[in-house]
Amino acid sequence: MVVGEAPYRAGTVNRILVLSLSGIGDTLMATPMLHELRLQYPSAALDVLVLWGGAMEVLRGNPHVREVIRHDFLKAGTVSSVARCLELRRRRYDLSINTHTQGRRGYRLIARLIGARVRLSHEYENQSWMDRLLVTQSLPQDYSLHVMENNARLLGVLGLSPRLLSPGYEVFLSEEEQRWAVGWLQNRKLLGRPWLGIHTGSGGTKNLALRRWPVGHYAQLLQEWRRRWPSIPVVLFGAQEERALHEQLRQAGAEFVEAECPGLREAMALVGHAQGFLSVDTVFMHIAAAMGVPRQWVIETPTLNRPVHPRRSDWTLIPNPSIAGRHLDFYRYDGRPIAGTADELVGMMSSVSVESVLSFLEPWTAGIRTGNSQ
Repeated sequence: MVVGEAPYRAGTVNRILVLSLSGIGDTLMATPMLHELRLQYPSAALDVLVLWGGAMEVLRGNPHVREVIRHDFLKAGTVSSVARCLELRRRRYDLSINTHTQGRRGYRLIARLIGARVRLSHEYENQSWMDRLLVTQSLPQDYSLHVMENNARLLGVLGLSPRLLSPGYEVFLSEEEQRWAVGWLQNRKLLGRPWLGIHTGSGGTKNLALRRWPVGHYAQLLQEWRRRWPSIPVVLFGAQEERALHEQLRQAGAEFVEAECPGLREAMALVGHAQGFLSVDTVFMHIAAAMGVPRQWVIETPTLNRPVHPRRSDWTLIPNPSIAGRHLDFYRYDGRPIAGTADELVGMMSSVSVESVLSFLEPWTAGIRTGNSQ
């Protein structure tokens, strides 16, 4: 939206489509926007279009959403994807919103093909004259604000003021999913005991896997953990792609419990019982924050821009000396991969030592031993 331009009035809004295609964590961060839209348009049909199966799982049971629609635009052919968009076009949406951080122009092209009367998006570094043909209104993103705040600012384009006073993650787990987590912990004699959750993976699109903390470092950390704090179990989380990492850790002699969850929602329920959680910036970082894990540590990566920080005030950053606050030099929401060669990025993540990570976790372990782990 051009500075000084009057807010755009959407008129009657009966059908809304939210496009949340860029990642599972981004979809989790978009949940307060869905709640906000329900408050603003209580009688509208509100649908969400997602790409990832995990994003669909995040939104299952969300009372603010009528339908979650999934289409894998990465694996499906062009003909199939265009046909899906034209099918959605026949629903005649009044309003569509591309949530932050969908910087790729392809996401805005999808919105144009679906063709809602009003199409909102943020402006990214790759903005050009073409984008003005794809969306009807846009607003510059702000790297100083969280994703949730960037999303809420789009309401101003519609002449609306946010109604949620403290927007945060919204997850609606079933009683059955919660019971599964309790049963899993009981079977492993972990229920009621303090344990540390770890996610060793990260996103696999573009070159995002290079922001992982090296598997060799995790092996050393787990070996040292067992030596120093054998009474505090470690539970490793991850999807199928993390199983290979876990096997490498076993072969290196690391000891841990693997969270064999039937799905992401059960994993979310299980994370809610952890007393501490360690990861890089990945969907499990946001899950740990959403589930209110008492202590959370995040190893700094080049993609950990302020918009995607955990939405909580009491998390702990484990600093990466190779980044030194220069995140935007490495990664922006413009559809490009992390800047740098594979060797450079691996070296960057390797610069976070095992001992530095242990030093951040040690006060928590000391609190557990003295009964003051909070």
